[in-house]
Amino acid sequence: MRITPCGAAGGEVTGSAYLVESGSAQFLIDCGLFQGGRRSEALNVCPAQSSASTLAAVLLTHAHLDHVGRLPLLYQAGFRGPILGTPATLELAGLILRDAARVQLFDVERKNRRLERAGKPAARPLYTPDEVEQTLRLLRPVPYRTPVPIGPGIEAVWQEAGHMLGSASILVTASGRKVVFSGDLGPLHAPILREFEPFADADTVFLESTYGDREHRSFSQTVAEFQGIVEEAARDGGRMLVPTFAVGRAQLLTVLLAEMFRKGRVTPFPVFLDSPMAIEASKILHRHPELFDREMHEFLKNGNLEDDLRTLRCTASAEESRQINQTRGACFVMAGAGMCNAGRILHHLRHNLWKPDTHVIIVGFQSRDSLGRRLIEGAREVRIFGEPVQVKAKIHTLGGFSAHAGQSDLLRWLAPVAHRHPRILLTHGEDNARSALATKIRDQFGLDAALPALNVPIDL
Repeated sequence: MRITPCGAAGGEVTGSAYLVESGSAQFLIDCGLFQGGRRSEALNVCPAQSSASTLAAVLLTHAHLDHVGRLPLLYQAGFRGPILGTPATLELAGLILRDAARVQLFDVERKNRRLERAGKPAARPLYTPDEVEQTLRLLRPVPYRTPVPIGPGIEAVWQEAGHMLGSASILVTASGRKVVFSGDLGPLHAPILREFEPFADADTVFLESTYGDREHRSFSQTVAEFQGIVEEAARDGGRMLVPTFAVGRAQLLTVLLAEMFRKGRVTPFPVFLDSPMAIEASKILHRHPELFDREMHEFLKNGNLEDDLRTLRCTASAEESRQINQTRGACFVMAGAGMCNAGRILHHLRHNLWKPDTHVIIVGFQSRDSLGRRLIEGAREVRIFGEPVQVKAKIHTLGGFSAHAGQSDLLRWLAPVAHRHPRILLTHGEDNARSALATKIRDQFGLDAALPALNVPIDL
């Protein structure tokens, strides 16, 4: 068996994709988009370009764009096999890919107006909405914890990863070997979703390491900090801006605000879910209560969420989004993109970063060179749509709301299989995070962990 990391390796966090070559078949684990600055986005080419038409399948760990965003490129290259994932993953993948195509068209149209004025050739999007629709016809659902045949002598099992709705780690058995791909793992004890379920038997483990070099604050501490920010902003009439990943964080923050309103901690103020994708993702979330944890079921049983959130406004259209700027006093705005690299959050930041009473609440990972990373690193001036904007807003980083496991939770996920002395390869992390996690794995389990390079084959 040979496995080639075609993304999320060599220090890259995004673009997850593994080409698995066994004696009887070739297939991909994930096919994600590189995100962040221009350096990362320049890597967005089709993985397995020359062999796309002969791939047996694509196996999805979950639906975030950095795990599904290059699927239409694979379709362009001739792939027509099944794309396998849990039912919730497939629903969300459709939502996320359609949105990605719309964003690309919008960005290219704006860019082409500049190119036309400069007399330069027009740019093209990575893929079109029609190509996304053709790709989505290949989606096929699989259940959790049930072996699924992939090719002759090859099967795969999906098991809960606790990262987002429908997320999974995948165990592939082929050529007499068992290889686990962790996908992205969620933190233990976070609300709404079930916790991850580790595998206990494997010869090789590909483990994510996004936060391999640090711990998050406990969830309870993070909630207390979040509540303090909200109470301060509500008291002072400040605007709260949250660059929000549409699936996961938006729904979590909505539930936390509902709880604050229900308990009377603050007087309800306008809450804007300013993301068509997050609005649809929330609907998908409520269609899958079987994936909720016990605490979420209790919360829903003990009150009326609609009553708690009577000030919530879902602003689907661009005009509704613009009207948010007319709101006076305290308000809470959740808008994408989560890394501040595109989307409506850029407009809100341009209008409000220079105001001292604005609070920007960062609740997810910010990749290298992204605007979000520059804000949390203390930039005093940034450029948005080519315009310099002073940063006078208060910038808060709440890592405890991350959908990624911290270092100790990564080690807890690995512990049940560590006694088998598997080969361990760390991906989906910057080099400092991978190196720190490798050191911890050696100290705790006596195992050496390798740091794979991008597009360099690994023979098992």
